[in-house]
Amino acid sequence: MGEEAKDGEAESIQNPNSNRITETQFLSWKRQKDADALARKAEVARKRAEDIAAGAVQMTGRELFLHEPWVFDNSLY
Repeated sequence: MGEEAKDGEAESIQNPNSNRITETQFLSWKRQKDADALARKAEVARKRAEDIAAGAVQMTGRELFLHEPWVFDNSLY
């Protein structure tokens, strides 16, 4: 009996944060986290597009290719 009590004590010492969550709680948290990340990413993309349109920042090669493909037209040479 004494050994069983010691085992239980040892387990509680090793894992002091024994707050268990359910699968539904985890999935709810994960969906919320993913939605927040997606919203943040969309906001950054919108801001970047506005800055490019205003000429406030330089475009990357990919952005230049997507927005002004005539720059890469080699048929003129």
